Amino acid sequence: MNVSIDNLNPIDYIERTREQYAHLGYKSYQWVHNDDQPPFVPVAKALSDATVGLVASGGIYRYGQVAFHYRDDFSFRVIATDTPMAELRATHFAYDLTDVRADPNVVFPLQTLRDLVAHARIGALGPNAYTFMGGIYSSRKVRDVLAPAIADRLEKDEVDVAILVPV
Repeated sequence: MNVSIDNLNPIDYIERTREQYAHLGYKSYQWVHNDDQPPFVPVAKALSDATVGLVASGGIYRYGQVAFHYRDDFSFRVIATDTPMAELRATHFAYDLTDVRADPNVVFPLQTLRDLVAHARIGALGPNAYTFMGGIYSSRKVRDVLAPAIADRLEKDEVDVAILVPV
């Protein structure tokens, strides 16, 4: 599939998230404000030579793994990047799952990344992808537990750059 970036319209994620949570009965979504910005680290090699990792918050899991169950579930799933697309499942409390259940690539672009490797656009795909269910209200749990655990896994997988896919 060829998509031109010129034909894409930006999505106002903040407003979209406010509407989704209001629809779910929450009065407001509390955005986290970080006073400290992480240091900018330029990619040290061309993407055609880089190993790319995938981290996604769409509630994807592999058939046989435990599904995500509840709001504020800050666990994550490890999915081998050679997993057949037909074995992927999704569950999430905050978005319509119709499209992702028809094609997991809409929130977990694993096949797209495989295609980029096949066309030598990226060097390799890390051995594992990491998924969790977004909508975690505890920024402390994300900051102190979830993010460091996934970062540690990405480092062990020796990825050069990670793609973060929010929902």
